[in-house]
Amino acid sequence: MIMYDVILFDLDGTLTDSKDGIIESIQHALSELGIRESNVDKLVSFIGVPLIESFRKHYSLDATQARRGIELYRKHYADVGIQTNAAYPGIPELLEELNAQGKRLIIATVKATVFAENVLKYLKLLDYFVSVVGGDLDTDGTSKTEIVRRALSQSKVTPKQKAVMVGDRKHDVIAAHSSGIDSIAVTYGYGSLEEIRNANPTYCARSVEELKELLMKSPS
Repeated sequence: MIMYDVILFDLDGTLTDSKDGIIESIQHALSELGIRESNVDKLVSFIGVPLIESFRKHYSLDATQARRGIELYRKHYADVGIQTNAAYPGIPELLEELNAQGKRLIIATVKATVFAENVLKYLKLLDYFVSVVGGDLDTDGTSKTEIVRRALSQSKVTPKQKAVMVGDRKHDVIAAHSSGIDSIAVTYGYGSLEEIRNANPTYCARSVEELKELLMKSPS
């Protein structure tokens, strides 16, 4: 078992249960665009994916409509979405232990950086991380692969340092593969088990407790 020096965490569905606020904000944006959507399962698929990709894929919006949808979503989420976040049970304790062991913890999320930082501040988790790398408000959306590469570069992670990406969607695993690092896929988040298995992660964790065992296990 590899001991990791640097741990990149996805946010939504990995550290936090953020579904209610995200879905409400997506429904608000769609409603403003004249689209009524009550299928919650369909909207869950938006989580962890660049918004413009989801709006265009699921509702056949053109680029202008999709960008308007993003604007509406972000305004509503800024107003009401932050307070709907909750850390999964055991996550604060895990971050505290990893931090005490000297691990470098980084957030790598497609959520806009300012929103990610505000969520972490609200949950009193921000101080555990050396950096928060997310999407930009002035772009249509940044891929998870670009986010992970940027996080590794900005944090000056060297090849000698063992790094791992922890997330709940295939995009997290694909980004790790593309960046030459290991991945741990958590199955308690928003990605389906089939999606995660097909992405071929290095490890899987069915619970926060299993994630803790993978990240804190002694080398063998």
